[in-house]
Amino acid sequence: MMIPIRCFSCGQVIADKWEEFNKRANVDKEDPDKVLNELGVKRYCCRRMLVGNVDLIDDIISYSRK
Repeated sequence: MMIPIRCFSCGQVIADKWEEFNKRANVDKEDPDKVLNELGVKRYCCRRMLVGNVDLIDDIISYSRK
């Protein structure tokens, strides 16, 4: 998981909300807008950090040096 600790724009801590958001929005298939509202993520800059995150760590690990 490579979610930033803080929002790049406003500096609000967002990493603590990632696991709950990911579970509810991606696994349980709830509406992401509703989940973000319930988690208290109000600013659009913070919302884009969570919605736009792509988990690439598994792809990056496969390119490690030998």
